[in-house]
Amino acid sequence: MANIFSRIKDTVAADLHEAIDQKEQKNPISVLNHYLRQCENETEKVRKLVERQYLLKGEFDREYKEALFLADKRKHQAEVAAKAGESELHEFALKEQAHYEERVARLNESRLQTGRQLEELEQKYEEMKHKLKDMQIKRMELMGRENMARAHHRMNKVVEQNSFSTKAFSRFEEMEGYLDRLEHQVNSTYHRNTIDARIAQLEKKIKMEETNTVS
Repeated sequence: MANIFSRIKDTVAADLHEAIDQKEQKNPISVLNHYLRQCENETEKVRKLVERQYLLKGEFDREYKEALFLADKRKHQAEVAAKAGESELHEFALKEQAHYEERVARLNESRLQTGRQLEELEQKYEEMKHKLKDMQIKRMELMGRENMARAHHRMNKVVEQNSFSTKAFSRFEEMEGYLDRLEHQVNSTYHRNTIDARIAQLEKKIKMEETNTVS
């Protein structure tokens, strides 16, 4: 049964990765924007952790200073009680002093550890900010290349359209030339027929005049 669930999980993961790869090939800028939003969210989470760590370190520092002050205070009080011969008060002050000194040691270790953790978080945060900035720059570079690709695509389409227009215009010129030649041919034929008819009429008229003259 475990093997079946593992196979189903692997199959779903493979299908998911394939879908992501297809989306990335189709629209890489959209996928990059998605990754950037995720990185921005993670970076923001680390920033909040850094702020909380600062507050926590501040709390440890205040508690440490207070415990250190009380330990010194009880030490002084124990010395005063010893000089005054107040053994019970002296013993109580010593116990309080020991308690506060233990707290001082514990708080000192905690605040030092918190400081180291804070430095680690700050380094991680700065590293994430640099990587995020690099990704943002990468996105701008990809957008620039994508814009150029779209511009070249549009230019090619314009060139193709112009090429088609040029061919179409040439076709119209050919048609106009053909119509001009056809018109010239028709006109020539018309004029020839007209001349032949007029000459025939003139010849007929002259022949009639000659006949009338002979008569």
